[in-house]
Amino acid sequence: MPNLFYLSRSTDGWQNLATDEWLLDNLAPDEMILYCYINRNAVIIGKNQNPWRECNLGAMEADEVQLVRRITGGGAVYHDTGNLNFSFIAGEDLYDVEKQMNTILQTIRMLGIPCEFSGRNDLLAEGRKFSGNAFCKRGKICQHHGTLLINSDMSRLQHYLQVDPRKLQAKGVESVRSRVCNLTEFRRDLTIPMVVGTLKQAFRKTYGDYTEWVPTPADEAAMAPYREKHSSWEWRVGQTPAFDLELDRRFDWGGVQILLTSREGCVEKAEVFSDAMDPELPALVQGLLTGCRVDSQQMAQALDRCENQQIQEIAAWIRQERL
Repeated sequence: MPNLFYLSRSTDGWQNLATDEWLLDNLAPDEMILYCYINRNAVIIGKNQNPWRECNLGAMEADEVQLVRRITGGGAVYHDTGNLNFSFIAGEDLYDVEKQMNTILQTIRMLGIPCEFSGRNDLLAEGRKFSGNAFCKRGKICQHHGTLLINSDMSRLQHYLQVDPRKLQAKGVESVRSRVCNLTEFRRDLTIPMVVGTLKQAFRKTYGDYTEWVPTPADEAAMAPYREKHSSWEWRVGQTPAFDLELDRRFDWGGVQILLTSREGCVEKAEVFSDAMDPELPALVQGLLTGCRVDSQQMAQALDRCENQQIQEIAAWIRQERL
């Protein structure tokens, strides 16, 4: 099957994230698509985040900024028409994070901007982040989606996102503001159409010829329930999970958040979110922790049974938590 490319004509965040999820659920295992979209003013929160804690909801409502919840973990980000979003969706045999990251890096380098992969899941220009990435897997289909800050209004980003005071104390206001950058800081004439055109070239160079995908009326009808979900209060706000204990840590390879619901001293339910590149990691950790006593040593021992190096690092961290 040919590779596919799709640039959404919509700037509706609910529609674009609904399309992203629909493609994940409906792509064939022998297909791959690079899906790009632009959201007008929207705050995108991670699957497990509390919007009251992460967002300035009053300012967002006054300025008609959408609240959008994505299906992957990670933190809250602001999207406007200076931000291009991409999503690689593919069957597991075609899915290759390194190849996908290199396609994005190649695009930016072809535009004359030196850049690098951070070794975790961010893309950097002169040490500053212009792209964050998140990952998901359903059945035999994998997803890697991310952002490209091209000419986003950074002042609005600060206005709509509530920054944890502990982060401000630890990093200082200036470091919070300066750790991200727009690509127009390195090339002033850069536009989103220029980036899209160059991305297509890099995609073809890496993967060969592709077909421009156009949703049929039947596809659009099938997507409608997905948009209803993404625009609903139940998904955007009511989805905020209830849990008894939260553990949160950032490693060199990505962040991990563990939400534990306990019953009679044991883990009845574990929800794990990570922006690590391994889409299998959350499910593995969830399976190992479910049924354990809520005890640092026993939870760490359960995780240590897995030979995965990242899970063993999680085990070492939990062992130090002294639950």
